[in-house]
Amino acid sequence: MPPSKLDRHFMQRALRLARRGLGWVSPNPMVGAVLVRGEQVLGEGWHERAGQAHAEVRAIEHALAQGNRLKGATLYVTLEPCCTTGRTPPCTRAILSHGIRRVVVATEDPNPAHAGRGLQQLSQQGIRVDLGVEQASAQALNQAFFHWIATGTPRVTLKSAMTLDGKIATASGQSQWITGEAARRDSMRLRQSMDAILVGRETVVADDPSLTVRLGRAGSQPGKPLLRIILDSKARMPLHAKVLHDEMASWTRVVVTQSAPASRLRALGSRTTLWQCPSKGRVDLHWLMHQLGQQSVTALLVEGGGEVHASFLEADLAHEVVFYYAPKVLGGLHARRAVAGKGATSLDQAHRLSHIRWRKVGEDLRLQARVNRQASGPITA
Repeated sequence: MPPSKLDRHFMQRALRLARRGLGWVSPNPMVGAVLVRGEQVLGEGWHERAGQAHAEVRAIEHALAQGNRLKGATLYVTLEPCCTTGRTPPCTRAILSHGIRRVVVATEDPNPAHAGRGLQQLSQQGIRVDLGVEQASAQALNQAFFHWIATGTPRVTLKSAMTLDGKIATASGQSQWITGEAARRDSMRLRQSMDAILVGRETVVADDPSLTVRLGRAGSQPGKPLLRIILDSKARMPLHAKVLHDEMASWTRVVVTQSAPASRLRALGSRTTLWQCPSKGRVDLHWLMHQLGQQSVTALLVEGGGEVHASFLEADLAHEVVFYYAPKVLGGLHARRAVAGKGATSLDQAHRLSHIRWRKVGEDLRLQARVNRQASGPITA
């Protein structure tokens, strides 16, 4: 039986609430909840920060604070309520203790160890459970979390700002600014949705970037800080780089290989945290993805230059691209490209994109698309 118009309405409201947790709750999912009797909203809430109360509990607390009785109410929640004790008590216990008679859930918990258990527990106690209202939207909201749970590795987005002919900088390295202010603000909102940002050593040398989220008048960082990943196989990055000395320096990780000279490892290691991968040439990206997954990185933004982007595509590790196109043509044989590498030798080898979404941002165009990956195994939206 298809969901009613009222069910869709309240679940959409819960999804809007869930989005307020963007940048704060990872590695937990974003979750929203609305308590209703008939068409009257009794209380609502969302998961505000990792380690704090879940959305269902927030909604119950909100309703009680307003003097509302919950017996016989309906709870709309965007993800299956938890039934185990972690950093917070199980949400199923709170639901059962307040006489809620119906629970409408958008999607199951993706963890195979938990999926369906919370719903079963509620059903066994006589609560009516309806699953699947706005399911696609709920899964899209937490696609990085779903991917991380299934694979233990982050979902990877490649981001670049370029001219219409695909150039990210002149031959001398000048790149500021190719796109306009609106596109740069949009790019910061994209960063806000990530757990970590990655660039190569050449980007640090050329731009000395901050790699932080800067939004608002004060340029403050909303949400928790981004983990900053620098690929530097031979530990040659400049020791005066911002990412080694600014107020977020403790969130910097430099990834080196076995080929890095001991003297450079000592010099760089005295200033930041080094991750040394087992490879001797270039950084093993598959090893790095598992390392990041173990650090609870669910969503990785790659803002490297052309070689770094090509490496992720060639390793079949990119899930999505977000490309900003400015109405400019740079030209030049030696201007720097958004994607370099060896390149495809035939059109059949081209990396194909799907689920294409174009949007105008100021004077620029924004392309967001899924990379059709070749590897077997789970592929998330």
